[in-house]
Amino acid sequence: MKRFIFILLLIFFTSCAKEIDKVSVVKEKSLELQVIEAYSEGLEALEQGDVLFAARKFNEVEILFPQSDLAPKSSLMAAYSYYAQDYYEDCIFELIRFLNVYPKDKNLDYAYYLLGIAHYEQIVDEKKDTFSILKAKEYFEYINLNYPNTEYSIDASFKIELINDILASKELYIGRYYVDKKKWIPAINRFKNVVDYYDTTIYVEEALFRLVEVYYLLGLEEEAKKYAKLLGYNYQSSQWYENSYALFDKKYKKKELTKINKKNNIVKKIKTFLNLDE
Repeated sequence: MKRFIFILLLIFFTSCAKEIDKVSVVKEKSLELQVIEAYSEGLEALEQGDVLFAARKFNEVEILFPQSDLAPKSSLMAAYSYYAQDYYEDCIFELIRFLNVYPKDKNLDYAYYLLGIAHYEQIVDEKKDTFSILKAKEYFEYINLNYPNTEYSIDASFKIELINDILASKELYIGRYYVDKKKWIPAINRFKNVVDYYDTTIYVEEALFRLVEVYYLLGLEEEAKKYAKLLGYNYQSSQWYENSYALFDKKYKKKELTKINKKNNIVKKIKTFLNLDE
């Protein structure tokens, strides 16, 4: 009897061992299929607009097979999934993680570009906090420096020009505020920032005029004339130069203001006719 039970136990454990081997073999073979399936599900969800599920499936690919070629690609796809639905903070988190985990990946240029875009699209206006503006500029400049001959560099350069316009506008906005508060030194510093760092923007003309204006109000006519000459040399036909000239010539000021007011009245009538003020 004991011999019979022993034989039964031996047969049972042998069959169990074989069954375990079969199961492990099946799992080993299906891992690659699971990875491909998860990636495909992520793509399908992304196309359907279910970005959260898509990001989860892309992250699943990394968890299942972190050594596969699909792992870094899936990480970027997860970041893009969040970006596609304006989940910028999640997108940025994924991209920073990607850069840390895959520092030598072939798609680093895209990762930095998407980081720049994710910050850039959070810019509201020049009166808001500048964190997103400066971070976007930082990543776009990094692209131009390290990946100058890529398609991303062309758009990065264009975005930097727009960002500089925003930053220059912010400097002018704050400078005008200081003028209203009669805080002359901070105002001068802000206007000089525009002249020194954003001289290719449309705001440099006004910044030069504001410097002329402030120095003139302070009685520092030589400094005022210096910036007036600079303004005249570069932008002689601009209204800002005419305004600065008017500071030193009161008769000219009276004549020009009459001319400007007439022009403004005409513009106002046109706007009213076209309902542009509504």
